[in-house]
Amino acid sequence: MAELNVKNPGLVDILTRTNAGGDIAQIIELAEKSNPIMRDAVYTECNDGTKHQHVIRTGIPEPAWRRYNSGVKQGKTTTAKVVDTTGMAEEFSVVDKALADMNGNAAAFRASEMSGLVEGFNQFMARNMVYGSIATTPDGFMGLDVRYNDPGVASGRQLINGGGSGSDNTSIWFVTWGPRATTLLYPKGSAAGLSRQDMGVQLWDAPDGSGKFKAYVDHLKWDMGLSVGDWRGNARIANIDVSALTKDAATGADLLDLLIDAEEMIDTSSRVGIDSNGNLVEGKTVIYVGRTVAKFLRKQALNKKNVNLTVEEVAGERVTMWGDMPVRRLDAITDTESAITFP
Repeated sequence: MAELNVKNPGLVDILTRTNAGGDIAQIIELAEKSNPIMRDAVYTECNDGTKHQHVIRTGIPEPAWRRYNSGVKQGKTTTAKVVDTTGMAEEFSVVDKALADMNGNAAAFRASEMSGLVEGFNQFMARNMVYGSIATTPDGFMGLDVRYNDPGVASGRQLINGGGSGSDNTSIWFVTWGPRATTLLYPKGSAAGLSRQDMGVQLWDAPDGSGKFKAYVDHLKWDMGLSVGDWRGNARIANIDVSALTKDAATGADLLDLLIDAEEMIDTSSRVGIDSNGNLVEGKTVIYVGRTVAKFLRKQALNKKNVNLTVEEVAGERVTMWGDMPVRRLDAITDTESAITFP
């Protein structure tokens, strides 16, 4: 039976550690079931308010051979300073007090109404984890797409061309979660993940402008960012033309071959890192695919002599695995990506 690495703190772990309210912990657990990134991700507190400053290694020196009575020059790595930002998303849950009271259990009614807003937060954050860009949305944060979309830069070495063109493409993502690799961020001194403030009964302006009404009001807030400490721990298979996919890979992208290529690009050393307490921890690499690729991946696996893609039981749940890496369907990955130009 496969066992996914759980040594790094997930969101529910952090909530438990910081004594967050049980109701929010339940909401987060619900959200994790529909947003697989939340289940896998490692969370890091920012070291500079709402920003996180860190250094990435851009060059590694080689040692030199030495003879007796001779010396060698001091080796020095080259680094670059990176500043990642967080974004602040907020929403209000407003429930007519009379309607909630008539239900007989106002608390349960409010929780039911709030679950829809939580799902909205969930989809919003998942989309921004992949496609977020401060160039187009300055108040947000940088997702994965903008970090891996240029074959001409250093991180472009982690890009694989799936052969598609036009604007009906999708991507497969290999993401390594860990202190040295990829983490989600939350502002210094704040709570990780979704927070809720019960504002009690308020006089609220009716949406139709007819006046005010008494309402139960909850304030929901989620501050989040994303940081990539070592770009070699991730890989992107881009330009997968969804309209050309076939179940036997006779035409279009051969997904299993592309997975092999991407797996060999992952630098496994990025999985191992040091947490904030100085402990050695090991992260994990997870594969994320959109709905269309998830479907054709299974079909192509059935039509080839495949031994890498399996379905195993992990903690009572059936999980698709590529070797030791779980494959998650992430609906935030679209089928409408524009093709990346490769040299």
